[in-house]
Amino acid sequence: MDIGQYINIFVEEAKEHLQNMNDVLLELEKDFSHIESINEIFRVAHTLKGMSGTMGFHNMANLTHEMENVLQAVRSNEVKISENIIDILFECFDALDSSVGTIINTGVESSDTNEPLISKLRNILNDENEIERNTEVETKDKIDGFIMEAVNKAKNEGLFIYKIDFTLSESCMLKSARAFIVFSTLETFGEIIYSNPSVEDIEDEKFDFRFSVIIVSANKKSDILKELNQISEVEKIDLSDFEIEDYREEIIVNETKTIDTKLPKNDKSEKASQGNQGKVGKTVRVDIERLDNLMNLVSELIIIKTRMDDLSEKTTGEGISETIEYLERITTSLHDAVMKVRMVPIERVFNRFPRLVRDLSKELGKEISLEMSGEETEVDRTVIDEIGDPLIHLIRNSIDHGIELPADRLKNGKEEKGIVVLKSYPDGNNVVIEVEDDGKGLDHNAIRKKAIEKGILDEKEAENLSVEDSINLLFEAGFSTSEVISDVSGRGVGLDVVRSKIEAINGNIEVVSVQGKGTKFIIRIPLTLAIIQALLIKLSHEIYAIPLSSITEIVNISKSQIRDVQGQEIVLYRGMTLPIIRLKDVLDISDNDEKEDLIVVVVKKGEKQAGLIVDNLIGQQEIVIKSLGKYLSGVKYLSGATILGNGKISLILDVNSLI
Repeated sequence: MDIGQYINIFVEEAKEHLQNMNDVLLELEKDFSHIESINEIFRVAHTLKGMSGTMGFHNMANLTHEMENVLQAVRSNEVKISENIIDILFECFDALDSSVGTIINTGVESSDTNEPLISKLRNILNDENEIERNTEVETKDKIDGFIMEAVNKAKNEGLFIYKIDFTLSESCMLKSARAFIVFSTLETFGEIIYSNPSVEDIEDEKFDFRFSVIIVSANKKSDILKELNQISEVEKIDLSDFEIEDYREEIIVNETKTIDTKLPKNDKSEKASQGNQGKVGKTVRVDIERLDNLMNLVSELIIIKTRMDDLSEKTTGEGISETIEYLERITTSLHDAVMKVRMVPIERVFNRFPRLVRDLSKELGKEISLEMSGEETEVDRTVIDEIGDPLIHLIRNSIDHGIELPADRLKNGKEEKGIVVLKSYPDGNNVVIEVEDDGKGLDHNAIRKKAIEKGILDEKEAENLSVEDSINLLFEAGFSTSEVISDVSGRGVGLDVVRSKIEAINGNIEVVSVQGKGTKFIIRIPLTLAIIQALLIKLSHEIYAIPLSSITEIVNISKSQIRDVQGQEIVLYRGMTLPIIRLKDVLDISDNDEKEDLIVVVVKKGEKQAGLIVDNLIGQQEIVIKSLGKYLSGVKYLSGATILGNGKISLILDVNSLI
């Protein structure tokens, strides 16, 4: 059988399970006594072992098998959970994550056998310090004690406990698969708290044709029997006694059932789906190339609609106008539907940061708490792909260079534990992401001093430099105020990359800092990079597009209102000075015909504003953004192009680079 066709499914499911393992490990590290976290990690390791074994990825299967052994020892109280075990489990997670990454890139797993990690896991089980020894308590007593605790709890909560003995036909093939079908069926009714032989032995077919389970359920015995009857054509039931101290008459029912070797029927009774489990939403995984193709088709449809709209202005007749209005409604609805399919929660980016903060905290000897909010905020998938690395830079900078050591924080009257806040929220057609720390903030004098040392400014320019402008120096390539270069980060290291990556997706970044209090980075990114609302403007005989989300208003000014201040043209606007940008000069359009009354489009980049002088306004239009290609990707002041209704090309202005 060719398993290559299942690799994509394996990768997607493995990534989901690994993310779950990472989250639960972080929770377990906070509370060693949280038994449900241990059970969940065990389940994930067990699932990954089965998946990787089926795909032939034996290195992953071997590692997860050893993880299971350690986790089972923890679950049975043979091994006491410790920080050392948590660290080793994190190492196992990293190894598994790396293996999945190799499979994504090459289609096969790495030749690394993970022997060092497997040895560490085996040493845990052989380490006298890790194992809790108690010669007076036998394993059976521990199991009985656990069952008794479950019985007491079930009785108090009005639940039932059933012990069910199963016997498979002696001619049965794939015993473990048949047992798995039984387990899956029973788990729809409640929780299996004990099995004999163990789950591991049943999975490895280390049993004859008999096995028993004990299940806690809110369902009646008849409901469970009815469902079990559906997976067997042999309906032979024998009742006998099963004793657990004094509770057997009130709670315990023993049932024996023979299971045929034939495959179970697919139909399930309606009652099997009833219980305390919540409804699970139906989802379908779709190849992203198919979504991109669908998006391109919608884009072409919008271009055709724009073309028809342009033709309708030259052609009279109610019929064509009504048809175009109908087409516009359809294309708008279709566009919205496709966009919703492409939208994914930003949680996909955020969920990697708790582990990052945890590792850096330990490495740097700092106590840091990460507070996240707004993970449900949705953005386009293409934006998700681009925003991860910039956020990693910012968080590393906050932890390494922003937040002080615990002793320094106490001296400054702060809590010993530093806080990094990561939050996102929608803002019109944009999504805002904030990374804030309560560290020492930015030292503006240190920034000015470093700028003089690097020859970026002379002493006079540095003296007149505003706080805002000094902060912006951090985004210059290679600029850093760190005296010591660390392998983690330094405030300024990589910030030029951060800005360029964010501006590449038509976003912008601002910095707000109070010395001694902390620093906040504010990132604004568009919801989508595919189709936007834009204002079409005319410069001489050429048509350009300005994204509507960057425009605050349009005003008329007279030429005489413009003043020149230190080489920068400005105009007084609402009591503030507004920098003026002559687009013709910037774009090198030769046209000396300038009117006395000027049309100014006021645009914004974060808190900054500027006025763009244009010749004429054409109007608002929904446009499809097309890439300029790799040869023109470095052209300044332009972010892309679009096709107009008349079939001509219009360039889209990049407001971030203009201001």
